[in-house]
Amino acid sequence: MACGMRIGIDLGGTKTEIIAIDAGGHAQLRRREPTPRDDYGAILDLVVRLVADAEAACGVPGGSARVGIGTPGSLSASTGLLRGSNSVCLNGMPVKRDLEARLARPVAMANDANCFALSEATDGAACGAGVVFGVILGTGVGGGLVIHGRLLEGRNAIAGEWGHNPLPWPRDDERPGRACFCGRHGCIETFVSGPGLLADYVQHAGDPSASTHAIIAGATNDAACEAALARYEDRLARALAHVINIVDPDVIVLGGGMSNVERWYRSVPRLWSRWVFRDRVDTPLVRHAHGDSSGVRGAAWLSARADFHDL
Repeated sequence: MACGMRIGIDLGGTKTEIIAIDAGGHAQLRRREPTPRDDYGAILDLVVRLVADAEAACGVPGGSARVGIGTPGSLSASTGLLRGSNSVCLNGMPVKRDLEARLARPVAMANDANCFALSEATDGAACGAGVVFGVILGTGVGGGLVIHGRLLEGRNAIAGEWGHNPLPWPRDDERPGRACFCGRHGCIETFVSGPGLLADYVQHAGDPSASTHAIIAGATNDAACEAALARYEDRLARALAHVINIVDPDVIVLGGGMSNVERWYRSVPRLWSRWVFRDRVDTPLVRHAHGDSSGVRGAAWLSARADFHDL
């Protein structure tokens, strides 16, 4: 395809977002629409329509733009079917193959955490870094690895899925940990997701009416809120120290709703030094540059890779 337009789509459980960027990464169009609920065919129809509308609005020939799609969940390496999506009607379906047939072109597809990492490594907070670990801290916990500009998916398409490892160096009161949707107990996700912070606060403070926003805001004048944040940042530091010990990335970038707490960027690097197998830790921990645009921008950059059809 000679067209330099890249289209990215963030296919979420409640909203679907599209962006069109040029070769320099400048957005030419961005739009959000509700994701149809429990209707696989309607979701495919929406994606096809959004792509056609974007090509028309940007003045490029229909069928000429490259398309990348980010989605919760991941494609099975053995079957090509989607798994682990919060849009449950997509699970077990050949989403990539069906969209390629409907759009009459190859489509790149990766999970939303991978798209976030690729976005921030390409022209975001980690631009120019050789090895980037991108972290999503939100309703769930995800991660993605980008090495010298290339997204690493791994042999089993699970590279970066640190959220479903056990919390490292657990204390006695952290065992066995809360049940995780993956079927295990004590996963990192159950501790450092937004719901994980809330569950920990409720367990210790006994206030079921609390919210994550209230806990974070109340830390300056409420001892129970401050204690919950202290436990959270200690656990986040241990979890990221484990990543540093294995991958030793040049930069770690945080995204998702829980990434907007300013104190993490000071406290976590101070705390993780105790757990990293090194006398000095120089790894920067940085906030995302593109906010909630990172996922959809990453999907667009995914489509721009020369080897995108192999992903």
